[in-house]
Amino acid sequence: MIAAAVDFVLSKINLYTGDRSKGPHVDVEYELPIGAVTEAIVNAVAHRDYTSNASVQVMLFPDRLEVLNPGRLPFGLTVEELYSAHRSIPANPLLAESLYLYGTIERMGTGTGDIVEACTEKGLKKPEFKQDSGFEVVLFRKTSQEATPQAKTSAAEVSAEVSAEVGTEVSAEVDVGVKPPQERLRDLEAFCSSPRSRKEMQAFCGIKSDEYFRKNIIQPMLADGLVKMTIPEKPNSSKQKYVRV
Repeated sequence: MIAAAVDFVLSKINLYTGDRSKGPHVDVEYELPIGAVTEAIVNAVAHRDYTSNASVQVMLFPDRLEVLNPGRLPFGLTVEELYSAHRSIPANPLLAESLYLYGTIERMGTGTGDIVEACTEKGLKKPEFKQDSGFEVVLFRKTSQEATPQAKTSAAEVSAEVSAEVGTEVSAEVDVGVKPPQERLRDLEAFCSSPRSRKEMQAFCGIKSDEYFRKNIIQPMLADGLVKMTIPEKPNSSKQKYVRV
């Protein structure tokens, strides 16, 4: 999920190509540091508030990349502290531990500092961290006037229209990959005390992808005997509903 979101962003930003003056290989470099983009998305997934139905959102604009998640900084940690090494206070300790063991994150609270360092070393504007209704990381791109003439894009030039498309598609990718916690599934089971359609159940969970919801929510609930179909003889009926067993 994280890799797919990062790859999608990289496919839409400028890719600078060098020459073979230093060796047989041509140097390539993205306009935004890959490490900073990855760290921003990893942090959003790892530290979001999983009791919220809101999605992690990754939105690309002509002048910036925004990564938002429904979460808040831990008590005692300020936005100012994020610009350097700080205490590590994971919002989701079990998830953070899994990501650490997989090698995706570190324990020491260096991620946001690394984002700042990578962007400033590249000559980009200092990233911004914001805490409002959720938590937001903003990575600034160079404007067309600042970009070098040799810059070549890895996809079509990103316009305002394409930027809106990027925000929608990446948000969907990130949202689809996050399975609701067991508490949410219990809530869904209770919600089906009365017969509910698939769309009603999906809206209740706040999940956008129909295919993901069928394969990862409805089918397991049916297999575990948590719910049953109201029209079992016609599983694909448009009037099909699901009710708690």
